[in-house]
Amino acid sequence: ETDLLMKQAHAFYEQGRYDRSLDASDRAAQNLATQAAVLSSELGRYANRDRISRWQQMAKDTITWSRIHRTSAIVISKADRVLTLYRNGQKVLSYPVRLGFNGIREKRYQGDGATPEGRYRISSKRGQGQTQFYRALVLDYPNEDDRRRYKLGRMTGQIPASNAIGGQIEIHGVENELMAQTLGCVMLDNPQMALLYDRVEKGTPVTIVGALHEQNSVALTLATLDDRREET
Repeated sequence: ETDLLMKQAHAFYEQGRYDRSLDASDRAAQNLATQAAVLSSELGRYANRDRISRWQQMAKDTITWSRIHRTSAIVISKADRVLTLYRNGQKVLSYPVRLGFNGIREKRYQGDGATPEGRYRISSKRGQGQTQFYRALVLDYPNEDDRRRYKLGRMTGQIPASNAIGGQIEIHGVENELMAQTLGCVMLDNPQMALLYDRVEKGTPVTIVGALHEQNSVALTLATLDDRREET
């Protein structure tokens, strides 16, 4: 809509209809300002240095745990949409993933389409015939931190009473192309899921973070939006 308004503003300007041009430009600027405010509120943590530092520390702690215990651990970056498996503190493999339809947002309640962030463990493994997907690694969501955030959201009225906290967050393969978009889980293509499934066990740590570096895709998109708003 903003692009269309800017094209209209340019066309009106070329025609000498300056009042109409200015009106279209103002509406475009208002649109961008409104959307930038919404996105900054919901996704601004991806550009927050302190938050990114905490995410980096979470990933580092998980990798260190893998090295000390000489076993596997998983780190997932939502901004990069990448899952990385570590073994003995060393990267073993890294695969692209798909997230929930609102995957980069913070998970708040069941049905919001967001993929959770935090420290989890694989609570069970489900092979073919045990899951609707190709294979699945079930995570112990919600954990204590998730329940605390959910309780706070209910108390402050940010989460309606009718919305439960939910569960059944998994790392899973693809059932069919109609399931190409998950409801909050982490999805891999089936060949990658098969390899990952065979390399982890029940109890394997899984750390999900928003981003692992400041120049992540979400932060860059927000910066681009701010630049466009200033130009408008």
